[in-house]
Amino acid sequence: MIVMKFGGSSLESAAAIARVAGIVRERLDRRPVVVVSAMGKTTNRLLSIANHALGGRREAALRELLELKQYHLRESGMERTVDDHFQELAELVRGLAVLGELSPRAVDTISSFGERLSSLIVVNHFEKHGLKAVHVDARKVIITDNRHTQAVPDYSETYLRLAATVPPLAQKRVVVMGGFIGATADGVTTTLGRGGSDLTASIVGAGIGAEEIQIWTDVDGMLTADPRVIPGGHRVRLCSFAEAAELAYFGAKVLHPSTLLPAVEKNIPVLILNSRRPNVEGTRIIADNVHSSNVVKALACKQNILLFNIHSTRMLMAHGFLRHIFEIFDRYATPVDMLATTEVSVSLTVDETEKLEHILAELREFAEVSVEKNQSIVSLVGENIRHTPGVAARVFTALKDINVRMISQGASLLNLSFVVATGDVKAAMQALHDEFFSELDPAVFDVAAFEAAGVSQ
Repeated sequence: MIVMKFGGSSLESAAAIARVAGIVRERLDRRPVVVVSAMGKTTNRLLSIANHALGGRREAALRELLELKQYHLRESGMERTVDDHFQELAELVRGLAVLGELSPRAVDTISSFGERLSSLIVVNHFEKHGLKAVHVDARKVIITDNRHTQAVPDYSETYLRLAATVPPLAQKRVVVMGGFIGATADGVTTTLGRGGSDLTASIVGAGIGAEEIQIWTDVDGMLTADPRVIPGGHRVRLCSFAEAAELAYFGAKVLHPSTLLPAVEKNIPVLILNSRRPNVEGTRIIADNVHSSNVVKALACKQNILLFNIHSTRMLMAHGFLRHIFEIFDRYATPVDMLATTEVSVSLTVDETEKLEHILAELREFAEVSVEKNQSIVSLVGENIRHTPGVAARVFTALKDINVRMISQGASLLNLSFVVATGDVKAAMQALHDEFFSELDPAVFDVAAFEAAGVSQ
């Protein structure tokens, strides 16, 4: 069995779903299990509708709800199914408008409708295209805690349910289920957080013992640089789980940061593939270290983060200083990305600002604090960084005209990261890309495309 996850851009229309059906048909001998995101930008639109209702804009909410319903009707042809789901959704929206409160549990309920509908619609389209398919409600097999909007799976129970449910069905039909959603043991709908469909695919793969997990997107695979930041990135053919996880955490958008954990645990390869160009081999992510003559495997960036500069007011020998700082960030569930410290001074970065004022108020009880906005983290990731002397020298030479605010090498020794102003990210990424990818190892990178672009090795 293999798991095939398709994102919203791969399912945005009936024509797109027909293309997905063709991709799945070519792999029927491998007993595919299909995990789908919501169609197009449905989840964003659902949350927009909820916010309209919450703000007392009832008519705007119902108007947008009608537009979303018509979109699903147009692309699915499943009038009764769509009507039933949107009738339930309309009742929730009216309730929000009356109560004026949007709890995390309500957010999960509303945002779950995208995957609940898309999975049923995909089954219907598959049947129309001659594929025998069966729907499995993810909420019956993905069991989580009750941390709504960021639920954590109960892996042991989830794996038991997946193993009992999916393989028997996959013997004769293509199993289709929605990603992103789950339920508590009591049956209350939860979600795994944004990007959670990737995590669902990984969980399903681990639970059924899949030979491979395929993440189908609208890009050819993992690239050496985000094309939304700089053009000309090269496809990475092969990388390790450790490298992919670092890239995901530090801003690479192809994978959700949590995606790889179940796959790593079960040693299942993960492939990143393009549903619009299914013949491209994509990127293969494996457990083993991947030898490369290139020092750096890829660049990543996390933009518009906050840089905290914290100085102890007790001067030297500030016992417990670090402990106090991290107790505060922990109390407000705010993760720290990077850290640089001396005995009485700490610089750190965060990208969640919801609790900023509360954090600052507590820090200022025992420290002087300044916060710099519009900063960004740029990261170089690669297994060879830990073994290669002179990498930092090459970085600072390439960035000689850019002010670097902070630098850190991760504990994994796989990444070298630094902070620059967000306005300098593009220039920094381009300079580093020119420095570290002027030549490519053909065993690891797509050299054919590199040469076709007119670059000689």
